[in-house]
Amino acid sequence: MNNVPPGYKQTEVGVIPEDWECGKLEDYFSFISYGFTNPMPTVSHGIYMITAADINKGRIQLETARNTTEVAYRTLLSPKSKPKKNDILLTKDGSLGRLALVGDEVVCINQSVAVIRPNEKAEPNFLKLLLESPRYQKRMIEDAGGSTIKHIYITIVNLMQIAVPSSREEQRAIATALSDVDALLGGLERLIAKKRNLKQAAMQQLLTGQTRLPGFHGEWEVKTISDLCEYQNGTSLEHLFNQTDGLKVISIGNYSVAGNYVDNGVYINEKHRKFVDKFVLRRNDLAMSLYDKTAVGAIIGRVLLITQDDLFVFNQRTMRLRPRNDVSPSYLHHAINSDFVHSALVGLAKPGTQIYVNTDDVLSLNLFVPPEPEQTAIAAVLTDMDAELTLLTQRLAKTRALKQGMMQELLTGRTRLV
Repeated sequence: MNNVPPGYKQTEVGVIPEDWECGKLEDYFSFISYGFTNPMPTVSHGIYMITAADINKGRIQLETARNTTEVAYRTLLSPKSKPKKNDILLTKDGSLGRLALVGDEVVCINQSVAVIRPNEKAEPNFLKLLLESPRYQKRMIEDAGGSTIKHIYITIVNLMQIAVPSSREEQRAIATALSDVDALLGGLERLIAKKRNLKQAAMQQLLTGQTRLPGFHGEWEVKTISDLCEYQNGTSLEHLFNQTDGLKVISIGNYSVAGNYVDNGVYINEKHRKFVDKFVLRRNDLAMSLYDKTAVGAIIGRVLLITQDDLFVFNQRTMRLRPRNDVSPSYLHHAINSDFVHSALVGLAKPGTQIYVNTDDVLSLNLFVPPEPEQTAIAAVLTDMDAELTLLTQRLAKTRALKQGMMQELLTGRTRLV
């Protein structure tokens, strides 16, 4: 049975419009190579040397690139290492398949980056966006060679079949539509970064008393976490885990660096309630990670604020902190997750297969503590900032999903713009 709709045709890459072409990638470029392998001098300012690590989020990250001298650029490099404006850069080693379009900046590339120079049949930005789409990303990764470390070989990727509108006008229209979404994504990412920086600055000021909210005066106290909370260490509950239903488990894998719960679908069935009851968390409890699988300690001492009763149970390597009556749980949540407190906890961590922090070290850590009304007011300000960040992050995720949907429609010809 023929499922190809009128005006479309079946090709090696799927069903595409009849007036589109299906050909090898090499049909759409005039030049492909990779960059220098020889050592280059490094200076603080000069020509940007782009490696695979400097290509991310669809662009060249100049801020991470090293520099070399103009003399070295002129005398030590062949033309293959000197991309021109509108050339496409493709990461062939390390993080495979990332792409960027060269702009007005003068750059050179090393052997981890391939350069593709589109010919008169292809709009550079369209070809870049096409290669970023899931279909061609998947194909490039599948075709990558190497046993331990994978590499994209230009002699293979240049033979990859791609579908391209024969009209450069349609290519430009598709590229413009997707680039507009990219610009929106970039704007949201920059706004989120700015809001996060503002929140960190606010935490530094408000949680140390350097800045006081209107209407609050008087001295703050310095108290240990043991002064502020009752505590209890977790126990090993792995033998009770299931992936179906029940109480959600909090283990070291459930903490984000921002102090948010990461759901991994692990539960303990209610039939084990009597056994685990002393480890069930109540509303306003805090669950703290005492271990980290990484050497940097990103989640050491991170705390989750529990907002519902009888929903979570805490596993080993996690400690429960139950704030006393005159302590705002939300204030404590923000304070312990602040950069300066987290840094102090990382400094107390002990080495091992998994780095960890002792319960006694946590409990003896000092915090700045205002009277409870000021704690509540500070927590409200920071919680509002968190809520704004959450909304922006959700909007970013929806916009990314929108772009994926647009790519699926526009780069296959299902939806036509001209």
